[in-house]
Amino acid sequence: MWMHWRRRWLGRTFREGEFAPLFARPAGDEWVALDFETTSLDPALAEIVSIGAVRIRGNRIETGDALAIRVQAPASLSAGSVVIHGLRHQDLQQGMTLEAALRLLLAFIGPRELVGYHIAYDLRILNLACQKLWGLTLPQRGIEVSRRYHDHLYRRYPDAVIDLHLAAICQHLGLPALPLHDALSDATAAALIFLRLHQGGPLAYPKV
Repeated sequence: MWMHWRRRWLGRTFREGEFAPLFARPAGDEWVALDFETTSLDPALAEIVSIGAVRIRGNRIETGDALAIRVQAPASLSAGSVVIHGLRHQDLQQGMTLEAALRLLLAFIGPRELVGYHIAYDLRILNLACQKLWGLTLPQRGIEVSRRYHDHLYRRYPDAVIDLHLAAICQHLGLPALPLHDALSDATAAALIFLRLHQGGPLAYPKV
């Protein structure tokens, strides 16, 4: 009930137009896994350089309808961040403007809840950008897959040492190893973890 009123309150000035679907009632079996590559780990300073998003419907990840966007190089793109995500100025020359990229992303998300690895970071960056462009705050709160993984393991093995690195989680769950620090790969990895945990079933004792 609280989430319903949150959606209504945040969407009160967006009841018509392109952003209205963001505030509709979400389907119970659909989510969007999201990841950004950015120029900083500080959300207040970070600028988006690439976006990866993939829809989850029921027990399927719709990889054929995924979103992979490169954004025009922001002024804050530096050698330090390039070392992490590998996207240089020349790689982003054909990128979209941030506003156009976010319009595509918001249409892709719609009312669906967001899933991710460090999703609070991505959601904070998204909200900061949307507030600056349109005065908009998304109603989604975000589902953190590393927290779900930790809670699943802790309930079963309270004495276990739990490694919450993305690669370690994927390895323990028997999921394919995808390239790290690639927005679409990281979003897909988060979607795979979410589905594995959402479908239930026992988890083996983690080996560290």
